[in-house]
Amino acid sequence: MAALTILDGGTGRELARIGAPFRQPEWSALALIEGPGYVTRVHEGYIAAGADVITTNSYAVVPFHIGEERFASRGAELAALAGRLARGAANTAMRKITVAGSLPPVCGSYRPDLVDIATAHPVLQVLVTALAPYVDHWQAETLSSLAEAELVDELTAPTGKPLWLSFTLEDENPGNVPTLRSGETVAEAAALALRLEI
Repeated sequence: MAALTILDGGTGRELARIGAPFRQPEWSALALIEGPGYVTRVHEGYIAAGADVITTNSYAVVPFHIGEERFASRGAELAALAGRLARGAANTAMRKITVAGSLPPVCGSYRPDLVDIATAHPVLQVLVTALAPYVDHWQAETLSSLAEAELVDELTAPTGKPLWLSFTLEDENPGNVPTLRSGETVAEAAALALRLEI
């Protein structure tokens, strides 16, 4: 029988639910800036609920959410904080908890039309470098295109840590063949994962 791995849930929604500092455009990153204790509470809550994997609160630590200037001055610091908070919660748990390093779509969620690999590369490099000491594997989240997955694989491969991919699918006008929001098929995404040995 295959082992069942339980992932945590959405960090941003849970931060908002428990009253953490939370607003646009910073979204979930605001808790790192103004109330890191809330992030720890979310991690601990998911562990208590049975999660085997908790995810760093780094999804919104990108210029799209925190601004170019703040990312340039504090992006690495905030990403490292997200890593330390998750690792701290995992290390104090009474059972083995794995930490996933969240790597978001840098230029905007659900928007394959905004994917810009040249822009995303240096931002993701900052996140990977800052999070690497704290995570057990990488979790590329809400990807809209295969190009994003290929970039994340390129940047995380030198760390030697496994990469998990998650894609967002087209749901406005779904056809007979499931596709990513870019129009690329789920079959093509699976083939890419096999080729990258993910």
